[in-house]
Amino acid sequence: MSIGEERLARRMARGVEFLGSEVAILCGAMSWVSERNLVAAMSNAGGFGLIACGAMTPELLDAEIAGTKALTDKPFGVNLITMHPQLFDLIAVCAKHGVTHVVLAGGLPPKGSLEAIKETGAKVICFAPALSLARKLIRSGVDALVVEGMEAGGHIGPVSTSVLAQEILPEVAADVPVFVAGGIGRGEAIAAYLDMGAAGVQLGTRFACATESIAHPDFKKAFFRASARDAVASVQIDPRLPVIPVRALKNAGGELFTAKQREVAQLLDEGKVEMMEAQLQIEHYWAGALRRAVIDGDVEHGSLMAGQSVGMVTKEEPVVDIIAQLMAEAAHALEKRAA
Repeated sequence: MSIGEERLARRMARGVEFLGSEVAILCGAMSWVSERNLVAAMSNAGGFGLIACGAMTPELLDAEIAGTKALTDKPFGVNLITMHPQLFDLIAVCAKHGVTHVVLAGGLPPKGSLEAIKETGAKVICFAPALSLARKLIRSGVDALVVEGMEAGGHIGPVSTSVLAQEILPEVAADVPVFVAGGIGRGEAIAAYLDMGAAGVQLGTRFACATESIAHPDFKKAFFRASARDAVASVQIDPRLPVIPVRALKNAGGELFTAKQREVAQLLDEGKVEMMEAQLQIEHYWAGALRRAVIDGDVEHGSLMAGQSVGMVTKEEPVVDIIAQLMAEAAHALEKRAA
């Protein structure tokens, strides 16, 4: 083992122990993309796969976990959306299958959800978009945090990864394992965040076009053609609609989303929907638009959710090769620092 590899293994040891994987690299949960094939490939390659539950019903999640278990005997996790109306039923499905790690995304965990997950023996991972929230989540009993910056694909916050990492890692990395996400496309960046105290990293965009990803060939081609500046954040048009911005490749679908927001805002004006229902309509819109792009290959009107690291995704390759490359780059970076 080289000096760089040895240093990398040491820096990743905490994350590896927490996840039960060989390397502390999580595959971000991408709706329609992070299903059994990619999740199992990720875990089989030594990383940590996450099923994106998204808008799935408990029955669908049940089948997806069973399908993943048929493809891997390595640990993997499930990402649940906090505003899902059947959140506690989904937690029960995870418990039934003995899922070891549950990620709660899309807002603060509702009352009783952390306890419900921990009672099953699973570890809880939450997103912390600010230091104050990181501290609050740790007090409430979460086992690990993901710090995700605005460079990421899909739902994003307003602050960049590098700023969040500097703000949060020195303060809380000693208390719980912290995984850094958003805009990571190469191993040098992984090495830098590990040096700052991260237990590991999470990448989504880099794995979206893996050979094992079921994404449509045209969806993958759109990624290969894109540069960092093509991955833009959606615009919120009505302050009453708490629409979390979404980063995706520029296309007609983005304009359709603006129109959808206007439509939902009008329904709110007319008292035809409650706020919760309005939010869910927006969520379901994204789920549908994403499906059109990922599954049907409608790259014009579907949603091509991608992070700014998309410019570093240039070809289709197996997950095991992507991980090997990232680890080699990270080890090389750490070796150079030793000189």
